[in-house]
Amino acid sequence: MRSIPSVLRRTLTPIATSLLLTAGAAAHAQMLIGWAQMPAATFADGPTSGQFTGPNAYGTNVPPYVDKQPVQGFSGVLESPRKDVFQFLVDNGFGAQANSADALLRSYALHILWRTPKGGQGAIEPADLDSGKARPAFDTRTRLALNDAQRKLTIPIQADYANYYNNPANAQVDGGIRAGRLLTGADFDVESFRRDRQGNYWFGDEFGPYLVKTDANGTVLRSEIPLPGVYAPQHKDVTAGKATANLPGSGGFEGMAINKNETRLYTLLEGQVAGDPARTRRINEFDLGKESYTGRSYVYRLDPNGNNIGDMVAVDDLRFIVLERNGSTATSPNPAPFKKVFLIDLKDVPDGGTVRKTELVDLMNLADPFDLNADGQRFFTFPYTTIENVLVLDPRTLLVVNDNNFPYGGGRELASDNTEFLKVRLPFSLKNDGDEGGTGHGQGRDRDHRAGGYDGEDD
Repeated sequence: MRSIPSVLRRTLTPIATSLLLTAGAAAHAQMLIGWAQMPAATFADGPTSGQFTGPNAYGTNVPPYVDKQPVQGFSGVLESPRKDVFQFLVDNGFGAQANSADALLRSYALHILWRTPKGGQGAIEPADLDSGKARPAFDTRTRLALNDAQRKLTIPIQADYANYYNNPANAQVDGGIRAGRLLTGADFDVESFRRDRQGNYWFGDEFGPYLVKTDANGTVLRSEIPLPGVYAPQHKDVTAGKATANLPGSGGFEGMAINKNETRLYTLLEGQVAGDPARTRRINEFDLGKESYTGRSYVYRLDPNGNNIGDMVAVDDLRFIVLERNGSTATSPNPAPFKKVFLIDLKDVPDGGTVRKTELVDLMNLADPFDLNADGQRFFTFPYTTIENVLVLDPRTLLVVNDNNFPYGGGRELASDNTEFLKVRLPFSLKNDGDEGGTGHGQGRDRDHRAGGYDGEDD
């Protein structure tokens, strides 16, 4: 291990120094090497939101939010060409189809101002979606807005109605939603997204579950694509009486990865399909060129302590990283919070077979020798209900971010949850011997330390 710089030695307690040395001696054990936070009450301009959701139990951040949209509920992340700038997907809004008709489906560009062992703010700022440069607020330049301006979808959307939920007793649908045919959280519950080699986006939805393809500006390019034989309660065939639901609500595409060669999507269901073995989830392969499922699938088996999937991202063509969790938090700790990152491998797994699975990181037990979140502790826990963003920054570093479920919370305290951004040092490298592009499918390419890897120690 390289010696600790003298400027850091002067600022570390003896315990912190000992922990750092121990962590280095233990082959760089899982460690928090970057941290930042975005306040729960962070907003962008837009139509009034929260008209159909209730207040949280804490009496704060009470809806509705007049002429603004919360920047919250991050459920997917892509890398940007600019260092430390990332594009985050907002999910359906307030947690359900019945309360999110005025929540717009958007993604935002954020610049993370990391706090690292060398210092730093530990904050975020809005960024231009195209250039990555800082913006004064979350305005139109910072976001992608999903829309069906070309009328490609075959499901009714809020923009089709005069009043929200097509109910005359409700408020009129915002004029901007109708004019732009903007998509809302009552239309889709988007929980994952990827960008293909043509620059188009693919969104994974939970209501169908459907795949939704848009262009680089968020405009839907074709009809929604269902997963054959799988029906959530909100699926158009279920609501029309043509099929019976066999997937729980909110059980759709929580995770979705694009392989390194950008020829396939791999969708991971959050819920169990009726009739499948207990505690298993389906991974289905989708051909991007043909825009259809290949018929090939795999089985993901949950850990005995896990009950939900958070996200999935590709390492290469055969290996993927999966977030797995239960719903426990620091304020609701029974059973104990379970929040882990796993590496799965499809190599030599037959069609319909169970993927191999290796634990990478326990997010409830990270070394934090520099106390980057300033809580007075030299270890770090991440006890949020939902953790739904993971990205490979380099072969030794992951980005992990929670979904804060605004205005609700209870992750760390009895209050609305903030959004926390973690840079986690892995206990070993993800790079295979002989790799020529490295791992680097953090929506794309191997950028060793380019996206802000560990500044203290190199392999």
